[in-house]
Amino acid sequence: MDLENDVMELITNSGYARSLVFQAIRCAREDGDFKQAGMLMQQAQDSLSEAHAVQTRLIGEDEGSGKIPVHLIMVHAQDHLMNAIMLVELGKEIIMLHQKIDR
Repeated sequence: MDLENDVMELITNSGYARSLVFQAIRCAREDGDFKQAGMLMQQAQDSLSEAHAVQTRLIGEDEGSGKIPVHLIMVHAQDHLMNAIMLVELGKEIIMLHQKIDR
């Protein structure tokens, strides 16, 4: 197990998902391009799924017994993941609102 790479993968995939959600919202708001917004949201979900898979694997390896050391960078990575999860859900709602307004 290479914990440093796993942590960086959590951060980068979560950050990429976050960026994609903001791009999707911008597409919906500024251009009314809901097809592109949907494709960006799918990419965000895919990136989030990759990050979540890393998290799930780490949890499995830890087995709730503290086998994996928790450092500030790990907490930072988890924070990125939690924020990305929340933003993907919120982004879906914001895009749906823009679709309703655009009708």
